[in-house]
Amino acid sequence: MHGILRGANGVVLMAADIPASMDYAPPAGMSLSLSGDDDAALRRYWEGLADGGSVVENLAQAPWGASFGMLIDRYGIDWMVNISPTS
Repeated sequence: MHGILRGANGVVLMAADIPASMDYAPPAGMSLSLSGDDDAALRRYWEGLADGGSVVENLAQAPWGASFGMLIDRYGIDWMVNISPTS
């Protein structure tokens, strides 16, 4: 099960439940994903979410060409941020 919310600036907020093959541990039973091609906006979101949280995977160039990172925010919520290349 998942849900997607598209913002006016093209940023996508996507939520998904944890796969049945993984153990549930509140609040880690799901993760949220921000994706889009607005590099500046998504990097601001990344910095805000990382403030007081812990970075799991640095926001960096991924094999598929996007910038991608994973973190846990100060509230224990898992986040993924994917910034698509604009060209």
